[in-house]
Amino acid sequence: MPKIPATIVTGFLGAGKTTLIRHLLQNAGGRRIALIINEFGDLGVDGGILKGCGIESCSDDDVVELSNGCICCTVADDFIPTMEALLARETPPDHIVIETSGLALPQPLVRAFNWPGLKTRVTVDGVVTVLDGPAVAAGTFAADVARIDAQRAADDGLDHETPLSELYADQVACADMIVVGKADLLGAETDALVARIRSEARHGVQVVPATMGALPVEVVLGRGQGAEDDLAARHELHHHHDHDEDDDHHHDDHAHEHGHDAFESFTVEAPEIDDPAAFAARISEIIRDHGILRLKGFASVAGRPMRLTIQAVGPRVDHYFDRPLGSDARGARLVVIGQAGLDRAAITQALQQTADAPTYA
Repeated sequence: MPKIPATIVTGFLGAGKTTLIRHLLQNAGGRRIALIINEFGDLGVDGGILKGCGIESCSDDDVVELSNGCICCTVADDFIPTMEALLARETPPDHIVIETSGLALPQPLVRAFNWPGLKTRVTVDGVVTVLDGPAVAAGTFAADVARIDAQRAADDGLDHETPLSELYADQVACADMIVVGKADLLGAETDALVARIRSEARHGVQVVPATMGALPVEVVLGRGQGAEDDLAARHELHHHHDHDEDDDHHHDDHAHEHGHDAFESFTVEAPEIDDPAAFAARISEIIRDHGILRLKGFASVAGRPMRLTIQAVGPRVDHYFDRPLGSDARGARLVVIGQAGLDRAAITQALQQTADAPTYA
């Protein structure tokens, strides 16, 4: 049985996690998404917002609120039973999205996926860290630090005072994808900030600016990272815990004419290929050269009756034969997804040159 993918969405209070998740639910495209929200105290704001979202793919049973405190502190007695109950349903979800509280560390949560009851049935599809772009640019990490401090002060279960800078570093270190939120408020500073964060993150981590959480769903979900298997790469600065309940700033008030327009996708038709491994290496090179976020599609291989499936997330390219070609035309059909402004002509030309030898411009 294939494992159910789970996406962990982390980031500080007010960074825009709820906005991103609402966007995912509204554009789920028929996927049944279950949502686990890490709330505590009597606020329950996110749950209320999302339960009232009126999206058909998001019924009330699919929103589970953890209300016993910070998710990374209550992994064994709260999070794991919740996950086991979701997996035990007659129709388990297609995808699980977990929103952590702003001051929860992502690493202990990823580690929990190695728990015996979960390991064989669910996998961490990716850790997505949402940053407040203008706050990070200003060096404060969160839009309303006083509000976070007030929440810390109100929390009796708080063990440690971790500086925001360390929590921020942990959230960046664990991420597979970093969303720089409120890009509309950053304006011309966006590119410099994206470049700076990319230099702080692990190699190959995608850093993408967004406005109102409007990212293509297939860029966020279906990453297939298997994060629980490479914890060593996701260094933690510290091993103590913090708590904080988490609702999002009403950034929704900003006019957002440019959500999806910030991204584009197009299809490339190419001749059939000779060598899948060489083609995958070449795709990886094209992705790096052009900053492509996702590339997926099918190809025929000379002399082979099977269809080759190609899936790339960032520079990692997976390819496998999935079924006989049957009546499908031979050749390749590849869908490219990235930020607006991709050099379509250059990418198309590069993908259509299926020569095994890489070409160096």
